[in-house]
Amino acid sequence: MAQAVQETLSGTTAGQVGEQGLASRAIAAITGRAVILVPYLWLLIFFLVPFGIVFKISLSQTTIAMPPYTPVFNWDDGISGFLANLRELSFENYTWLLDDALYFNAYVSSVVIAGVSTFLALLIGYPLAYAMARAPGSLRPLLLMMVILPFWTSFLIRVYAWIGILKPEGLLNQFLFWIGAIDTPLQIMNTNTAIYIGIVYSYLPFMVLPLYATLEKMDFSLIEAAQDLGCTPISAFWKITFPLSLPGVVAGSLLVFIPAIGEFVIPDLLGGSQTLMIGKTLWNEFFSNRDWPVASAVAIVLLLILVVPMMFFQRAQARAQEQGR
Repeated sequence: MAQAVQETLSGTTAGQVGEQGLASRAIAAITGRAVILVPYLWLLIFFLVPFGIVFKISLSQTTIAMPPYTPVFNWDDGISGFLANLRELSFENYTWLLDDALYFNAYVSSVVIAGVSTFLALLIGYPLAYAMARAPGSLRPLLLMMVILPFWTSFLIRVYAWIGILKPEGLLNQFLFWIGAIDTPLQIMNTNTAIYIGIVYSYLPFMVLPLYATLEKMDFSLIEAAQDLGCTPISAFWKITFPLSLPGVVAGSLLVFIPAIGEFVIPDLLGGSQTLMIGKTLWNEFFSNRDWPVASAVAIVLLLILVVPMMFFQRAQARAQEQGR
């Protein structure tokens, strides 16, 4: 009798434990889905919805009225009105971008300037990140803080500071005059060189931090093993260090290239009025010409220029990982 009661109690306890396990698993599953849902909601609210609004404006017609466009889609007309407007859909604003060489030149110039700036940031940022990764552990937090320190100052103030450095009577020319290196002041302001300096300086931490995060995890004993097998330090770097740091190189390059291609403040302040970049062109269309549909079309094309290559790159990377498995 006592044994039967004990078996009944043990069975009841096991059932309660099983129910608790199922409940905890259900709560964990719900929590996991909620955590995953948060970034999707963020993208929906702050990316897809604004993208839809800008795309809607890009398909509108330019008028003199305020605001300066006549919407093609009017949600108040219902489904029938929406379908009727859909039949009258026109991509005139996009064909206008092809007819006017200004926009094509602005896109090409932006891609070139952003690409050169990204390459220069990589040349400067890689040695910095490598030195930080090889530094003693006690110095790494200090070096990391020095990289992040410029973010403590306003971006606009830092760009204005470069005006005081690069202008003809600025600190750079005064220093070169003082050491006798030049006889006439260098004309750096209002040139692409000033833009490169401003972009590289402003976005260099975005290159250094991903590289440092990748290089810090690398096993540097592999380099010693390669040198023991006869590799020179340079060949060991190109065969071991650089391939292992490629994820950081790609991440840092994207973090610099994407904001640089649409940069407006640095070309406007350091490049002058003759600088042709898509960010300045976009600003002029919105605020000077007040042509919102064309400006929206310019923004949509710029977004496609950035997003489409990234999608192809991610697919190629995923295929390479699958083949590696």
